Amino acid sequence: MTEDEVRALVALASQVLGVEDHGDLVWGHVSVRDPAGRGVWMKAAGWGFEEVDPERVLLVGWEGAVLEGSGRRHAEYPIHTEVMRARPDVQCVVHTHAPAAVAFASLEVPLRPISHEGTFFVPPDVARFTLTGDLILTRELGQALAHTLGERNAVLLVHHGIVTVGPDVPTAVVGAILLERACRKQLMAMAAGPLRTWSSDEEALRKRQHCYPPELVRQAWDYLVRRVRERTRADVPA
Repeated sequence: MTEDEVRALVALASQVLGVEDHGDLVWGHVSVRDPAGRGVWMKAAGWGFEEVDPERVLLVGWEGAVLEGSGRRHAEYPIHTEVMRARPDVQCVVHTHAPAAVAFASLEVPLRPISHEGTFFVPPDVARFTLTGDLILTRELGQALAHTLGERNAVLLVHHGIVTVGPDVPTAVVGAILLERACRKQLMAMAAGPLRTWSSDEEALRKRQHCYPPELVRQAWDYLVRRVRERTRADVPA
């Protein structure tokens, strides 16, 4: 991909997350690995997800220097740089303060595959980062987060938010949306009483193959992109 294509992809991923209510005022970010290996492309600080365009995307080097673009970088860039250092297979990292996921993580209960969405992550249980609920501001904390994530596709940052990863932007972004929905549905079920049933590990793994192969994840991403573009057209005065 060219630099312009990467900038446009980060902007589009950000807009999708904004439409899907993953925004938290100006906080939260998504990154894409720089094709030339210089670091990660991520949105500039100070903007909400829905406000991001290609001009508000920065190239942040592995040690945090802004190499391309104008504006401030997010302080939590080590989430992105350290996960990508640890996981060569990861091309995209998403960090949001998804509200249902934050609430769910505080309960210290396993994420159960009571819905299709849950099977995207379980089994095994979704990882939880508990070393701190504060911001991930140092390389050491970023490394600890990457260690907790391991080979999984998501981690709950207890008292903070979520991180999802993928081999491409659609997988990481759709993963963030599915994790929030899985947590919300479990919270809804738990509000009515103790959980009584959920898919076995064997069934959950089969459902993961049936519901979320790469081609269906891509179809979900394409739908999310259409939603962004429809909203953009609706905002243009006639």
